[in-house]
This record gives sequence, structure tokens and C-alpha cells, in this order.
Amino acid sequence: MNSDYNHIFSGNFIIASRIIAELKLSGINPIVKDESESGRLAGFASPMQGDLEIYVQLTEADKAKNLVQKILAAIDSQ
Repeated sequence: MNSDYNHIFSGNFIIASRIIAELKLSGINPIVKDESESGRLAGFASPMQGDLEIYVQLTEADKAKNLVQKILAAIDSQ
């Protein structure tokens, strides 16, 4: 991945979708990497079925990481 981006989350589709939505609402445009979908489109299987990786620009990384921590804490408390 480009060095202008920072990895902020890896995990299942459901949690990643919530994080992506919250990031967009906060004005952060995430880059989402889906190995299983990329492999499927290329005709290969991926061992990481349903896992997504989320990246954001370095300038937005701190704000994004704080948002991810809040979301994960809210999910854990349920």
C-alpha cells in the first residue's frame, strides 16, 4: 500500500462496514482492501474469507484510529 496511507483496521465484513460508514460520516474517505473479493475476481481462492483491511491517509490516521477504538469499545460493551 502507498506510504501515504496508514492501516487502521482488519476484521470481518460487518464491523468493517460500520467503521467505513462512520469514517465517511466524519469526512474521512477510507481505502478498503478485500483480499477474498480480489481473489474471486481473479479466479483464485483466498484464505481470508470476509476479512477487510481499512486504510486512511496519514493526515487523518489519528482521528480515524480514535473513531475505530470507540466503535470497537461500543461493540464490546454490548
